[in-house]
Amino acid sequence: MGDPILIHSARIVTDGVVTDDGWVHFDGSTISATGSGDSWRSALGGHTADIVDARGAWLTPGFIDIHNHGGAGVSFDDGDEAIRAAMAMHSGHGTTRFVVSLVTAPLAALERRLATVAELARTNPLVLGSHLEGPFLDHGHKGAHDPALLVHADPDSLERVLAAAAGTLRQITLAPELDGGMAAVRRFTDAGVAVAVGHTGADFAQTLAAFDAGASILTHAFNGMDGIHHRAPGPVAAATRTPGVTIEIINDGIHVHPEVVRLTFAGAPGRVALVSDAMAAAGSGDGDYVLGSLAVTVRDGVARLAVGDSIAGSTLTLDAALRRAVAEVGIPVGEAVDALTRIPARAVGRSHDLGRLAAGYAADAVLLDDAFGVLAVWADGRVIRPTTSTSTNDTTRMPM
Repeated sequence: MGDPILIHSARIVTDGVVTDDGWVHFDGSTISATGSGDSWRSALGGHTADIVDARGAWLTPGFIDIHNHGGAGVSFDDGDEAIRAAMAMHSGHGTTRFVVSLVTAPLAALERRLATVAELARTNPLVLGSHLEGPFLDHGHKGAHDPALLVHADPDSLERVLAAAAGTLRQITLAPELDGGMAAVRRFTDAGVAVAVGHTGADFAQTLAAFDAGASILTHAFNGMDGIHHRAPGPVAAATRTPGVTIEIINDGIHVHPEVVRLTFAGAPGRVALVSDAMAAAGSGDGDYVLGSLAVTVRDGVARLAVGDSIAGSTLTLDAALRRAVAEVGIPVGEAVDALTRIPARAVGRSHDLGRLAAGYAADAVLLDDAFGVLAVWADGRVIRPTTSTSTNDTTRMPM
């Protein structure tokens, strides 16, 4: 582990608040202190540190993606090396912690993949665990999931996935209206898993019942479910109504119209989590890919099933989601950053140590220019994307 790191003269954005001329001190994998002005000089206490002069750039907590299927040409379903490669690409765009999302597959294959993620989570602090999106989903709202592999949530299947994950299953998306669905909500909740309602035909009342039973997330709102109708408000309205429910939004300008994104932020303040739902093409180019067992064609950055034309994940990175939120949707900077940091951390039970620039929290941060382009990234106290001579910031080593 290298010397401590101190970043000063930054516009710090954390907890929904912007602080000018702020500083953050990393000591190992945690934040030891924060402050403003020139007090950073005395905070070092005479010790050597790597000093970063942010020169007024934005400094946010590291982004946390609770719904991401891959990138850099590979899928998280493809194993250890693929997971590492996709994470490396997304890390360059500011994502410092990942809930590794797995798509519908035969149960035996899901068990192997859950075990792979469990091993990574034990050795790599940037891996928070897994998100199982399927196979307990509704055929009528399957999206890019193979309908031949969708099953009801029987008790044996629940125990098998829980055992395979060995305590690292962070989130599961399911359709609560299916046979066994409500029992699954309760079983997973009792096991400490965040249950998300998604790819569902549930109506308003059924979704409320799922939230009452312990579900706490709505998977990629407006996608894979019925929308809001004035006589049938549906899952989104149930989520905005229910305190404590986190609402995922894929803010790529394709999945959800910017005005609907704005309405969602307004209807559920402090409860929207921006997610990528990225698939293999994120960070790569147009072409032909595979998501789970289904062929996907990406054209002009939009991923669709080769058969059926359903949207099949995204090519989004979270820095782009932030830029869109501020510039296109009109979300205040503090609120938009919270949707990438504090809110997703809370959704998966890590609000005590992730998602904030505060003493005792993880040494994860993203330095961004005025237009929210990424200049540098730190994760777990290590430089992931260093500042370069092409940015407006210089990284210097300064003995104090």
